[in-house]
Amino acid sequence: MFGRSSRYALIMADNEKRSIIEDITLGGRTAEDESEQLARYFVETEQWRKVWQDEVDIVFAPKGGGKSAIYSMLASRDGELFDNGIVLVPGENPTGATAFESIQDVPPTSETEFIQIWRLYFLVLIIEELERYDVKSSKLEAVRDALVSIGLTRGAKAKRTIIVRVREALDKLLSPGGLEATMSVDSATGTPTGFTAKVMFDEPSAAQEQAGLVSVDRLYEDVNDVVKQEHLNIWLILDRLDVAFTASPELEANALRALFRVYKLIEPLKSLRLKIFLRSDIWAEITAGGFRETSHITRSMDLVWNRASLLKLITQRVIQSESLMKELAATPEAVIASSSAQQDFFNQVFPRQVDAGSNKPATFDWAISRTEDGKKIAAPRELIHLFTAVRDRQLARLDTGQAAIAPNIYFEAQSFRDAHPEVSSTRLQTTMYPEYPWLKDWLEKLRGQRTLQDVESLEAVWGTPRAETQERVKRLLDVGFFEPRGTVSDRSYWVPFLYRPALEMVQGTADSLRSRLAETGPVAGEEPE
Repeated sequence: MFGRSSRYALIMADNEKRSIIEDITLGGRTAEDESEQLARYFVETEQWRKVWQDEVDIVFAPKGGGKSAIYSMLASRDGELFDNGIVLVPGENPTGATAFESIQDVPPTSETEFIQIWRLYFLVLIIEELERYDVKSSKLEAVRDALVSIGLTRGAKAKRTIIVRVREALDKLLSPGGLEATMSVDSATGTPTGFTAKVMFDEPSAAQEQAGLVSVDRLYEDVNDVVKQEHLNIWLILDRLDVAFTASPELEANALRALFRVYKLIEPLKSLRLKIFLRSDIWAEITAGGFRETSHITRSMDLVWNRASLLKLITQRVIQSESLMKELAATPEAVIASSSAQQDFFNQVFPRQVDAGSNKPATFDWAISRTEDGKKIAAPRELIHLFTAVRDRQLARLDTGQAAIAPNIYFEAQSFRDAHPEVSSTRLQTTMYPEYPWLKDWLEKLRGQRTLQDVESLEAVWGTPRAETQERVKRLLDVGFFEPRGTVSDRSYWVPFLYRPALEMVQGTADSLRSRLAETGPVAGEEPE
């Protein structure tokens, strides 16, 4: 039994720890949720440097992989970029409704139409941003006049409005006889004397050029000349493309394939840069059937996180707590100085292990293993969510009197175990099912099943013929739900820890798989129960 003074000391210690834990905030799961705090949390990796130094234009990353954080950081540093001669032009709304919302209702019918939309849309955005910075030029004025001639009027507008006006302009330009109807002809000579609309997508004939028509290519070249003369560069940046065209896979494929074709058209104009932030799984989908432009896209980068960068990501957020830093007599600069310093700091805050045992992982490695998918990708989003949930669970344990925090740390192992199901459920319910609605029935039939399966055991669970079962397995491998184990001839499929609690899956090998392979030794990928 504790004496009264001992109990009082424990209560005081818990109260002090509670105030420090409350002061630790891990930020939001997405860049949009934490736009104001992101500058404090942001980890400037080598990949960030490549974007900042204009070494890459295309950033691919898995969902939650940090591409939107880079995009948001660029947008927040537009003043610093301008001081370096770079005019930043966002091509999408950072939050809320997408600029392309109206396209979902009446989608363009072809990839070609999308190319025309992108080209006019970007041109309007660039012109309006240069006008905002009061860049003046006769060439720029001529470009603006040309856009006005097809209904893209002066004055800054919401991006969704620009998209609507662009489509209205295209309807007039591309309707049968639409362009000819705007042409004036000399009755005596039959020579064109003028056009109401001044813009066309093809190169104008001599007569059309004489009458004032100009190609979209020429308008871009004129803008590039103006920007170069002003010793500036334009960075037109695009993110949130995964939510812009959700009406159908065909719409998304047409829009994004067209976007990359436009990227190749703009690329030779060295003062204009189109920078695209896109989910790697979406890129894989739109290029699966072949896409010749792929081999010509060289200024691209896959955003990859390893243990060291993920540790720094979490540490960078924890050190924002002034109370904690004061208590540990530490400075942010000293903590971030090296990976070993970050690990030492982590060990002063969190328990050494979640599950005790000589063969069990250290806490941070446990956290990575619980948040990575079947492709061994641990996205920052899930890791941040896990540590945020750990904080909340620890406070709840203090509230209910369950907490027994060791004297030299601030969190219990149990808080990690309690937090993991929330992360698992969120990943399944708000990421997997909305993103891939076709897999919901498949996964729900795995509810309560064992975590190691093969084609035959899955065939029995789903009640599907072999060919269909194999196709489902392939698609689940593609989205990272399964991790393949064993050799090709002895293939089994392992469900990562990330999805297990949400589906109430039981660790171990499917009974039918175990029975079939009982005489051949251990099952590939089998875990102890």
